[in-house]
Amino acid sequence: MDLRIFTEPQQGADYDTLLTVARATEDLGFDAFFRSDHYLRMGGGDGLPGPTDAWITLAGLARETRRIRLGTLMTAATFRLPGVLAIQVAQVDRMSGGRVELGLGAGWFAEEHTAYGIPFPKEKFGRLEEQLEIVTGLWGTETGKTYSYEGKHYRLADSPALPKPAQTKVPILVGGHGATRTPRLAARYADEFNIPFASLEDTERQFGRVRAAAEEAGRAAGSLVYSNALVVCVGRDDAEVARRAAAIGREVDELKANGLAGSPAEVVDKLGRYAEAGSSRVYLQLLDLDDLDHLELISAQVQAQLG
Repeated sequence: MDLRIFTEPQQGADYDTLLTVARATEDLGFDAFFRSDHYLRMGGGDGLPGPTDAWITLAGLARETRRIRLGTLMTAATFRLPGVLAIQVAQVDRMSGGRVELGLGAGWFAEEHTAYGIPFPKEKFGRLEEQLEIVTGLWGTETGKTYSYEGKHYRLADSPALPKPAQTKVPILVGGHGATRTPRLAARYADEFNIPFASLEDTERQFGRVRAAAEEAGRAAGSLVYSNALVVCVGRDDAEVARRAAAIGREVDELKANGLAGSPAEVVDKLGRYAEAGSSRVYLQLLDLDDLDHLELISAQVQAQLG
């Protein structure tokens, strides 16, 4: 089971905070540092000091880390034109020496679009599908040749399809709870399928849909990585679990029901149940980015047991 650290900096974190967490992620032996792609805080609070852009952040981290993978859960297709996104991700991949992964989703949070003047189209899923086709098409075009595309939402003509990423194949993540279109999209484009904040039962059901869609598309179901994203709240004792839950405005019982919460032994046990449901990778949603002791505990007493 791979454990990756997943942050939500729109809730209130600057670049220096993210750098500190990313370096701790690397030093403590985790596989990767991922971040959300949002521009507006969700829930209460002031969101200070304000949002950070996902790909600008990852560009900085690409130069200030050495080993960990870097990526997004999920870049919003509504935020960027596909040709520009392909350039951005390829450049950050080169800056990192080939450590980038692209999670790409349709975009859903209407309020952040309104707050920052970003168009929020009614038809989002079709745009996501075209973006996946264009980004992978640009990267897959042989150097020296051009790429053209004519779709409902985007048109590219004679693009030089440059720059190329450092990796031969940048891993693409597709995710979500959709029962039909999402599995088909994952089967066609994804290297990894991720289901966020899902129960064991929903995880197993959705993974089954993706496996079936892959086989229907003529692809081995096992050629995809299957992963979860779950909030994490671990403590050495009940008091520490309660303190960490309170710090993120959550209840312990709710976190135990819907995430990974409790003692290290409880969390290891629940991760085992997700593994039985088909998950081989979990993104630990870390909400208190100032609590580095939390990361150290997870590394020493959870990750160490999964090795």
